[in-house]
Amino acid sequence: MPSPIPFGERLRSAMQACGPLCVGIDPHPALLEAWGLDDTAEGVRSFSLTVVEAMAGAAAILKPQVALYERFGSAGFAVLEETLAAAKSANLLTLADAKRGDIGSTMDAYATAWLDDRSPLASDAVTLSPYLGYESLRPALDLAAATGRGVFVLGLTSNPEGPSVQHVGGENSVAKAIIDQVTKENAAAEDLGHVGLVVGATIGDAPEKLGIDLTASKAPLLTPGLGAQGATAQDIAKSFASSYSQVLGTSSRDILKEGPNVVALREKALRVRDELVAAG
Repeated sequence: MPSPIPFGERLRSAMQACGPLCVGIDPHPALLEAWGLDDTAEGVRSFSLTVVEAMAGAAAILKPQVALYERFGSAGFAVLEETLAAAKSANLLTLADAKRGDIGSTMDAYATAWLDDRSPLASDAVTLSPYLGYESLRPALDLAAATGRGVFVLGLTSNPEGPSVQHVGGENSVAKAIIDQVTKENAAAEDLGHVGLVVGATIGDAPEKLGIDLTASKAPLLTPGLGAQGATAQDIAKSFASSYSQVLGTSSRDILKEGPNVVALREKALRVRDELVAAG
């Protein structure tokens, strides 16, 4: 069998074709209500498939928030499986926002669930938490590389609690140690590697203060915080500077509030995408 196309190459192609936008699929109860949908698995199904329909050709990748499906148990996971399959049929990449992280055989099982070709939950990428040690993620890192998939490792998040862990150590911070490991992982990539980073859109000058070189990481940079959390495309371009070409501007509520009208959702996504392109 021929080797799969690496995730970084597939993502770059999608970013060039559709723009550097990641749209979250976040079926929060308040959004379901605003769309006139029940807070049930069937409501989440209608919500999710509408977003997939609207985003084909308008976003590089979709990011379903796994917890908002998981709360409905097996029915929710069935909807997530259907959503992932619909996105694949629409030629949209998917990033399962599951933030998994564990050790040994448990991490191996998580990797199989989200990154193995045989799994009904297999996505193009999955978010991971490295706070049991970066090498605890090895089963997922290696399986992603073998299957042409990717992972996004939590690096510098913009939630208020994040710095209490990630910034510890100053220039020898926890975040820098993690990002240095990602840089080694992606060293052989010509452009984007298969190991991405989650770096908040509103982190400001934290990378500079911590001595972190995001450009050298060759990591796709998932940047939550665009729109509803206050960051603009211009803010992101300023904060990320030389690494901006690696950025996937990530928006959820700011786009999803335009639903359930498919045309309105798509038009909003295209405006956000165009702002990200213009800012670069």
